[in-house]
Amino acid sequence: MGEQAAINARRPLLKLKLGGGDDLTRVEAVRAHAPKARLIVDGNEGMRLDELKRVAPELKRLGVVLIEQPLPAAEDEALAGYDCPVALCADESVHDRTGLARVARLYACVNIKLDKTGGLTEALELKREAKALGLGIMVGCMVATSLSMAPAMVIAQGADFVDLDGPLLLARDRQYGLEVTGSILAPPDPRLWG
Repeated sequence: MGEQAAINARRPLLKLKLGGGDDLTRVEAVRAHAPKARLIVDGNEGMRLDELKRVAPELKRLGVVLIEQPLPAAEDEALAGYDCPVALCADESVHDRTGLARVARLYACVNIKLDKTGGLTEALELKREAKALGLGIMVGCMVATSLSMAPAMVIAQGADFVDLDGPLLLARDRQYGLEVTGSILAPPDPRLWG
């Protein structure tokens, strides 16, 4: 991970998946090789509260700015009253505006994904209501083509964190796919989305 971090050290933001058992060592290696990058870690619902309480201060020390979905969504209520030293972001715990007030009690940020909201209209309303509740906004995606990312770019305007790398994970994207230069996404070609 340190080698990959060195290759990508120029990027402003790096996201790491946790859950390998040696998480802190891996985050330390990334931090050592990408000292200027902002770091997000994604727990992918794989932690328990006691583990989060143990690693969160160390993650803060390493400059992690956001911990995405540390606990299983069904166990979110365990976060009630916990003042995490790193901002927590709901992913699997938030799909649409339903239950947003509950999520706002437990998290500092929400990850909005078109696949979860059911479409652009609900995603925009979720963003508006989340911001009104004082929540930070992350815009994410599933593995999908540029056609799926194009409307997500509308939601990404003004977001705190943007993770729209779905097309980069495909062997082949669709024709007129999004252009990525470094860490910058260009606006979609009209032939892609209209």
